[in-house]
Amino acid sequence: MHSVVAPSLILTCSYSLSVICACSSSSWPNKIRFITLVSQLYLLCFRSLVHLKMVEYASRTNLSYCRDYGIEEDSIDDMPLKSDPECYDDDGHLKRTGTIWTTSSHIITAVVGSGVLSLAWAIAQMGWIAGPAVMILFSIVTLYTSSFLADCYRTGDPMFGKRNYTFMDAVSTILGGYSVTFCGIVQYLNLFGSAIGYTIAASLSMMAIQRSHCIIQSSDGENQCNISSIPYTICFGAVQIFFSQIPDFHNMWWLSIVASVMSFTYSIIGLVLGITKIAETGTFKGSLTGISIGTVTEAQKVWGVFQALGNIAFAYSYSFVLLEIQDTIKSPPSEVKTMKKAAKLSIAVTTTFYMLCGCVGYAAFGDSAPGNLLAGFGFHKLYWLVDIANAAIVIHLVGAYQVYAQPLFAFVEKETAKRWPKIDKEFQISIPGLQSYNQNIFSLVCRTVFVIITTVISTLLPFFNDILGVIGALGFWPLTVYFPVEMYILQKRIPKWSMRWISLELMSVVCLLVTIAAGLGSVVGVYLDLQ
Repeated sequence: MHSVVAPSLILTCSYSLSVICACSSSSWPNKIRFITLVSQLYLLCFRSLVHLKMVEYASRTNLSYCRDYGIEEDSIDDMPLKSDPECYDDDGHLKRTGTIWTTSSHIITAVVGSGVLSLAWAIAQMGWIAGPAVMILFSIVTLYTSSFLADCYRTGDPMFGKRNYTFMDAVSTILGGYSVTFCGIVQYLNLFGSAIGYTIAASLSMMAIQRSHCIIQSSDGENQCNISSIPYTICFGAVQIFFSQIPDFHNMWWLSIVASVMSFTYSIIGLVLGITKIAETGTFKGSLTGISIGTVTEAQKVWGVFQALGNIAFAYSYSFVLLEIQDTIKSPPSEVKTMKKAAKLSIAVTTTFYMLCGCVGYAAFGDSAPGNLLAGFGFHKLYWLVDIANAAIVIHLVGAYQVYAQPLFAFVEKETAKRWPKIDKEFQISIPGLQSYNQNIFSLVCRTVFVIITTVISTLLPFFNDILGVIGALGFWPLTVYFPVEMYILQKRIPKWSMRWISLELMSVVCLLVTIAAGLGSVVGVYLDLQ
């Protein structure tokens, strides 16, 4: 699998960078070059998808063993007997192969996204004391509730109990009733909103690349460099249409790992640039309480703090895809043990990066820290390094978009297939020079329409910090705190009004109040931006 997918992936990433550079050109020869590069990118993406489909089963199954027992590659999916422990797990699914490292890469991809870019601004709203303290508290709550949710992957026995493949499955099995409807609405709205947020962030990063070159080439300064985000939003959406055809989470390990590497890349670059700026000025900027009254009104200060809470909440929101990630883990050891170790490792790594990037960014810019650290254009001299960081952000967000979109795709396609079974039929597509490729038409249309809708909304509401705050407020309490806590209480049969029960419910109530405040601040921010 590595020999087939890895070269295509490397070429795809190279062409992604070429496309980003081509976007910054305005002459017709370069526009033609841009179209050619995009066409080649699409072809490479499509070839990668074909190869993924061809090796879909080989990546998750010990095929050499299966062949010894007369099971051919092409017939594995049609085998009625799925009890062979060497080829199948206890639920009849092809054997899972996920490890602590692949699981950690999935989590890092889900957690470290566009949220890291707004942390310097968030700390600027609260200052040196409250800002880092709030970030640490969010990380502790997220780790705590992630542990609860990991225990809910299996109902009953932690080794052999019924598997809950998705967050919704767990809520349905353990809580049931109206909780399922409420959870479904919130979860899928949050997934949908995250896709919008990532599209906005990607377009801003591509704009920053063009703007840096525009300023360098312009003799009249920044006034001539007013750039529209629409072409870049469409460009990102077009690439996502192709990546959205990846069948499921199990076939995304390579994209997730690349995205994780990119997240480290731009985080380290942002950190280095911040340290460089601090070294140039020789001072640590910022204050203990953040932006002072007078610079902004009291109302603006309050709304800014509330919105900052939403931005930090967004940076730590990933619990609603945790069970989908856990469903890729092999056992033994038990999936719970591996997931808890991966969660500790991933959250420790991401919190370290968050603290470094947020605090260094605030120390470099002080109360004037931009809402989007890299796209805020604070580093003119090292523009080429900023361009590399922004390119890494775009590549990372391609993967992060899919981590959030795939559960939504799976839900829609599963529910549709239940009502109209024939809609799940696949058609064979013959490609010259390659083996035939099976494609489900409904899946193709559904996923394409989803990407188009998120792209259109992103062009209409390109407000980075405000949108992140709204999404963070929408999903943090119900998905990261409330449902994991309630499921854990029932799963572990914690007595009502016991000290443990009271402490868990108190944590949930406090997080609810934080979510309400963050939601109000972010909605006010969107309203003011629309004025």
